[in-house]
Formats: sequence, structure tokens, C-alpha cells
Amino acid sequence: MVVVDAATLFAGPLAATILGDYGADVIKVEHPDRGDPSRTHGASKDGIGLWWKMLGRNKRTVTANLGKPEGADLLKRLLAKADVLIENFRPGTLERWGLDPDTLLELNPRLVIARVTGFGQFGPYAKRPGFGTLAESMSGFAAVTGEPDGPPTLPPFGLADGVAALTCVSAITMALHHRDSPGGSGRGQVVDLAIIEPLVTLLGPQPLAWDQLGRVQPRTGNRSVNNAPRNTYQTKDGRWVAISTSANSIAERVMHLVGHPEVIDEPWFASGADRAEHADLLDTYVGSWIAERDLDEVVREFEAAQAAVAPIYDIRDVFADPQYQALDTITTVDDEDLGALRMQNVLFRLSATPGSIRWTGRARGADNDDVWGGLGLSAEELAALRDKGIV
Repeated sequence: MVVVDAATLFAGPLAATILGDYGADVIKVEHPDRGDPSRTHGASKDGIGLWWKMLGRNKRTVTANLGKPEGADLLKRLLAKADVLIENFRPGTLERWGLDPDTLLELNPRLVIARVTGFGQFGPYAKRPGFGTLAESMSGFAAVTGEPDGPPTLPPFGLADGVAALTCVSAITMALHHRDSPGGSGRGQVVDLAIIEPLVTLLGPQPLAWDQLGRVQPRTGNRSVNNAPRNTYQTKDGRWVAISTSANSIAERVMHLVGHPEVIDEPWFASGADRAEHADLLDTYVGSWIAERDLDEVVREFEAAQAAVAPIYDIRDVFADPQYQALDTITTVDDEDLGALRMQNVLFRLSATPGSIRWTGRARGADNDDVWGGLGLSAEELAALRDKGIV
């Protein structure tokens, strides 16, 4: 499967990365001068962007100025035999370059075109610049995140972009299934993914609660409106743990463990939502028990009681944890610039097609000769395009 990644920054490119991890031939198309901004986004070492090393892995890299007719023609030639195009230009941009979906699908009727934008391809906001931060703000996520007496809180990483990337992969695979399955259409289609939408789906019953009850979920910090005790608690040695009692049986085990089984007989204890109304009392019982014990003892006692608990980790702890090590969640790969790198492994394990990291993010245009030459361009033609700033 050939996937052409003509997107920038995070949602679209991450979707392409995931597809590449599981064997797709991903060809990353970048502007010859600017490249994908993720190359210089965030931390760097020796002037080399670290984020790109992960986001650009398993991708062949080529350059083309798609805003020029010669660059648009190169993309058309590439897409003529491709399976998927992922792009995130503002609506109307591809159309202005003569690369609109109708033209591309006439050129290659089997092509799946994934269009990932902040607000979608139509509507009053369609042509606004859109980023994950705006989706986290507008989706309702930030409004319910943070302490009750504090401001709305944004995540310190690309949450909306990441969720949109996973959604995009699902949409692409569904479109490919529709194309290729027995009795399928044999034809591609257009995926219109607005980054503001996937997080709304993750809000669960909030839209229904507003529609049917006129209820708006407030900020509750680390507590939940659906169950209690559910919070973060500090241990005697200054560490933090999180617990969850989504199941009533787990809540009962926790209260036995912390020495307050009497609350189990309260009429309100049988309902998670009713327990949430008594979160102050339950947090006092649980928090005081945890505060008297070191982290290792807390985890050990919770596990013995078959109650759900987890330490609050930073990235150092993720690297050191034996479960993550067993899963190889953080794996080591060789990089031509920086040597051995440790980064996130592929997302999941498939028994027949497990996926792998074959190489890390390459230099911009590293595969120009291979890819463009593979379309029949001679060395002289490529040199002329370079001179004109097309590749």
C-alpha cells in the first residue's frame, strides 16, 4: 500500500506514521525550502529536531513545491498509482492548485483522499487556521479539565491532534475496506476529518445530559462525576498515586482496605454517581490511609486487595517500569544522525503483521532521486527541477 503524506505538523503526519509502522510505503512530500515544521518543533540535539525522528519514521522523504504547476504535476504522477493521500491544507488550497478531489479521483479512481483540517471542508469556520489547541478548547475538553476554582486547562501535549490521527487511521482503513472487500466498490473516496470533532465523541454522555437534563458538567479536578473515590493521593514518601473505582466491587474493596467498611452499607454507596456526591468523605478516608504509607506499600496493599491503583509517572518512570519494558513500549532504534534512539514503539501488537520501526525520520528530500526517478524522470530533468526550486 502506498500512502502519500502531504500534511504538516501532527494529526495527518502521525496518521501516516502509524500506517507506515504496519508496512505501508509512506512517501512524505514536503516543500523544498520549508519542510514539515515538526522538523524544528520542540527539543533538538546538535540542531536536529527530535520530534521529527519519531514522526518521520518509516517514511521516504521527497520535496515538491505543489503550488507550482510542475510540482502539482509531480504529485499527480505519484498519486496515479497510490492508495492514499493525506493532506491538511486549508479548504480550497488543493483546488487552487488543480489538485481537487474530483481531478485526483478521475486520475486514480481507487485513491482514498484523507483531508484533515481544523474545522472540516465546509461551514462558517472552514477556512480558518485550525490547530489542536483550538479543538481542545472548542470541543468541551478544556471546560471540564482543571480544578473547580481554577481556569480551564489545556493538555501540555498534542491531545486533539493525536486523537484525530488515530481517528484518521480508522477512517482510512474503513475506506480501504469498502474499496477492496468482496462486493466492495473498488473505488476510493474522500475522508473529511475535522480535528474539532473526535474529542466531542470522547465526552461520553455530556451532550445527552445537556440535551435531556440541561446539565453542564463542571470542572472537578481529578475527581469524577461518575464515581468515587477517584483522585490522586500523596504517599508518605512524597510520591503520588491514582485510584479508580468505576466498578462497585472495586469501591467496596478499597473501603475495606482503608479501614472504613461501614460506608458500604450506606444507601448512596451502591451508585457511582451517588458516591461522587460524597467524594469529600471518601477522599478523606482514602487519602489519610495512603498518606501514612510509602508508595511501595500502598501499591502492594492495593494489589493484594485486587483494587485498582497506579503510581503517577513521569517519562523517567515510564522508561524504568518493568511492564513497559516487557511490552517494549519504549524501544531502541538506530538513527543515522544521532545513533541509538529510544522512542515509542508501534501502537499495538498484531500476531501476523506485528509492525516495526524500519528507520527514523530522514533528511528532507532524501529519497527524491529514488521516488521521482522511479516515475521516469531523468537525472537531467531532476536537476532542472531543483534549479527552478520545484524539488
